[in-house]
Amino acid sequence: MRSNGQRRNTFREDEELEEQINLRDIMRVGVYLKPYIGEVVRILTVVILMSGILVAVPYLIKIIIDSVIPNKDVSQLLLLGGVFLVAIVIYELCLRYRTVSITRVGQLMLKDMRRDLFSHIQTLPFSYFDSRPHGKILIRVVNYVNTLSDTLSSGLINVISDVFTFIITLVVMSVIDWKLTLWSLILFPVLIIWVRVLQFFQRKAYQKLSNKQSNLNAYIHESIAGVKTTQTFARERTQYETFQEQQGEVRKSWMTAVHIQFLMWPGVQNISTMTIAFIYYVGVMGFGGVNVSTGVLIAFIGYANNFWNPVINIGNFYNQLITCSAYLERIFETLDVVPEIQDKPGAATLPQIRGKVDFNDVVFRYEEGGRNILNLVDFHVEPGRTIALVGPTGAGKTTIINLLSRFYDVSEGSVTIDGYDVRDVTLESLRRQMGVMLQDTFIFSGNIRDNIRYGNLDASDEEIESAAKAVHAHEFIMEMPNGYDTVVEERGATLSAGQRQLIAFARVLLADPRILILDEATSNIDTRTEEALQAGLDHLLKGRTSFIIAHRLSTIENADEIFYIDHGQIMEHGSHDELLALKQAYFRLYESQYAMIRVANGGEALQAEQA
Repeated sequence: MRSNGQRRNTFREDEELEEQINLRDIMRVGVYLKPYIGEVVRILTVVILMSGILVAVPYLIKIIIDSVIPNKDVSQLLLLGGVFLVAIVIYELCLRYRTVSITRVGQLMLKDMRRDLFSHIQTLPFSYFDSRPHGKILIRVVNYVNTLSDTLSSGLINVISDVFTFIITLVVMSVIDWKLTLWSLILFPVLIIWVRVLQFFQRKAYQKLSNKQSNLNAYIHESIAGVKTTQTFARERTQYETFQEQQGEVRKSWMTAVHIQFLMWPGVQNISTMTIAFIYYVGVMGFGGVNVSTGVLIAFIGYANNFWNPVINIGNFYNQLITCSAYLERIFETLDVVPEIQDKPGAATLPQIRGKVDFNDVVFRYEEGGRNILNLVDFHVEPGRTIALVGPTGAGKTTIINLLSRFYDVSEGSVTIDGYDVRDVTLESLRRQMGVMLQDTFIFSGNIRDNIRYGNLDASDEEIESAAKAVHAHEFIMEMPNGYDTVVEERGATLSAGQRQLIAFARVLLADPRILILDEATSNIDTRTEEALQAGLDHLLKGRTSFIIAHRLSTIENADEIFYIDHGQIMEHGSHDELLALKQAYFRLYESQYAMIRVANGGEALQAEQA
């Protein structure tokens, strides 16, 4: 059984690989060949014709040498010359068709494989991306699939051609002279041993190269993502030295793999040359009871080339197969990771919801037998109410909304929306009616308008601007060079943290969700902007069930109910005034925050007075 891909690793750790070529992975490539089987049949028909021409040419040479030239038959010579010319033209036309068609089929197969890989990655749980560097995921979609290009676009079908040519050549050689044919095969066992020995070492070498390439890619991705931190702490030299270390590992592994790979072709070529020399010796000296004419001997040399060239090509394909098997293993390992959260068989479509949310004695743990992150959490929220979740870091607040959004499944109990267990409905119909905004907002490269429209791809420009105005993003957008058509860089690098969050807010609101989740959504917004945003959100929260997580208590004072979460349980709940009156955990949190604000304000006042 294949690993589930959850093993945590960094750019310094090599990923595990199978010790032998996995024939199951090789056979699975056939799934991607099946849609193009009609084209493959046409290519194979052309390949058979080409093989027939290759087999016929040495036999025609035999006839010319043994019969036509001794008899001085000029008309027969011209006829056979014409046949030669036609055969060459047909062969070259077939070669062009085969090359173009094989390349097209191979690229279509790669497109389908890359599509499946990308689509599958979109369904994987957060834990998959948390358990490995993103660079190691990226290299599977791009580099590893690209490495399969030559093997799939030419090797797979060409090897069928070579096998067919090999068999036909062997049959014709046996018909002409079976004794000389047997002598021609005397070094064949040596070739098999040579290939088997090299493939073991080559497999190991390319496994190691694959690991080192993956590590380097992961480090580059991490370094680019953290370049601001690197420059802030002036650690460019340290990063450079680590890069050189990783790059050196790749170069060393590459050279080792290449040295082993290039032993294959010289070995096969030397065996082929020795075989041809031995055929000359046997034919000329009459060794082993062989008695052949000059034409037969020349034909056999031609057949020997026809015989050994496919063997060399098959050896090269095997060479490629060894290389690609390491990459196929990584690709199919990713495709075999079963999403932890997926639609159950027969899952229903969640109808338009009102927004009633029930947590029924919910227990959650990340691993079976692990500690409880939530312990018997039980609450019931009527449609349209705003619930605030507060408490210390790690108390379980984000876990609650992750269970509601079904990014994870409960270990015990149930989460229902309008009476529907979230595990019994399709993920698409569930999440389509929910709007989630996290503290770490993501802005795609493109213009601002399209980033907001991501919440509702059918939204008009007027609806986009209306959403932006509601969250007070319209003002700063219109101050930008091209307004809503201003292009922003990847991750919104050209925007401030507050501007990114306001755009993400507009995106969520444009989706018009029935349940709205804000997880520290205003943490990067300054106080003045927050006040304006709060004014714009008040009417938008009406009619929606909302869950707000915030450490800044000023943002949740007007919530219908506040849950104080600690140690995976609801310790207190009630309105802001009710919880203050209890003078317990929420009261202490509130007092500590405002004590800090008073200290900060006092310091600002003192600085102003001194100035």
